[in-house]
Amino acid sequence: MGPSGTPPVGAPRRRRPWRWVVGTLVVLLALAVAWPVGLAVWANGKIQRIDGLRLTGGGPGTTYLIAGSDARDGGIADDGTTGSRADTILVLHVPNSGTTSLISLPRDTYVDIPGHGPAKLNAATVYGGESLLVQTVEQITGLKVDHYVEIGMGGVKDVVDAVGGVELCWDADVDDPDSGMVWTPGCHQVDGAQALAFSRMRKSDPTGDIGRGLRQRQVVGAVMSKVDPGSLVWHPGQQIALADAGTAALRVGQGTNVVDLGRLALAFRAANGPDGVTGTPPIKSLDYRPGNIGSTVLLDPDTSPAFWQAVAGGTLPPGVVGGIPG
Repeated sequence: MGPSGTPPVGAPRRRRPWRWVVGTLVVLLALAVAWPVGLAVWANGKIQRIDGLRLTGGGPGTTYLIAGSDARDGGIADDGTTGSRADTILVLHVPNSGTTSLISLPRDTYVDIPGHGPAKLNAATVYGGESLLVQTVEQITGLKVDHYVEIGMGGVKDVVDAVGGVELCWDADVDDPDSGMVWTPGCHQVDGAQALAFSRMRKSDPTGDIGRGLRQRQVVGAVMSKVDPGSLVWHPGQQIALADAGTAALRVGQGTNVVDLGRLALAFRAANGPDGVTGTPPIKSLDYRPGNIGSTVLLDPDTSPAFWQAVAGGTLPPGVVGGIPG
C-alpha cells in the first residue's frame, strides 16, 4: 500500500460486492419484464379474430359481450348439430365508477331481432352472425358493446386443466346424459372434462338456463381465483399452458387484443368478488309462449329499463340480482 493509502500500480482492486448484486438485480428485473412482454406478444398473435366484426363502442364505461359457443368440436360430443350456437350470453360491464356487473342473458330470451322480428335471442347468430347478436344485445340493454369475445365450450376443459383443476359446488344429485354431468350434492375438486359438463348441463335442472348461468359463472370465478398474476410470474410453464389454452378457446372482434382480454379477466374477478354484481335481468316469465317460437324467457318490461340503467351507471348494490320470478 502506498503512503497515500492507494494501492500500488498493478495491484488487484478489491471486489465491491454491491456492484455485482445491483447488476444481478438489474438483469433479473429485465428478465421479469421481458418474459411477460414476450409472452403477451406471442399470445396476441395466437388470438383468433372474427372477420368483419368491428365494434364502435363509445358508451360510458367498458362493455364486453361474451358468447359461449357449443360448436361440435374441442371436446363436445357429436349429436348431429352443425356449426355453432350462442348458448351462453354474458354482458360484463365496467362502469366509470361503481360496481362491475356480470349479467347472464338466457339464450331463449324473447326479443325483437332487428330486421327479423320476434324470436329467441340466440337466433340472432343464425340470422346474421355475431354482428346481429351484438346489435340485438345493444337494443335490449341500451349499452354499447366495446369488445366481443366468443368462448368455445370445448376450450373450457383445456383452460381448467391448465390451472390444475378447480373446486365447484352444487347442492343436487345430477346424472345428466346430455351434458355428462354426474354429481352428488356438495363441493368437489374437478378436472376440465367435469367442469365442462358442469357448465353445459341444463336439461336436468328445473331452472334451465338460469341454473346453467349460475354454474357457468361459478366455473369462470373458480378459474379466475386460481390465476394469480403474482405466482404465475414464477411458473412460466403454467403461463404458457394457460395462454395457449385460453387463446385456442377464444374468438374476438377486430380491435380486441391480449391487453383487452387481461382487462376482461380482471373485470370478471371484480364482478365475482364481494364488491361486484352477478345474476340476470328481471324476469317476468320462464315459459312465455307468444306463438310460433315455442317457450321463451320474458324479461320484465316494467323493471328491465331501470335495471340496465343501473348497470351502466354502476349503481347496483353488490351481490346476486335477478333470478326466478316468484
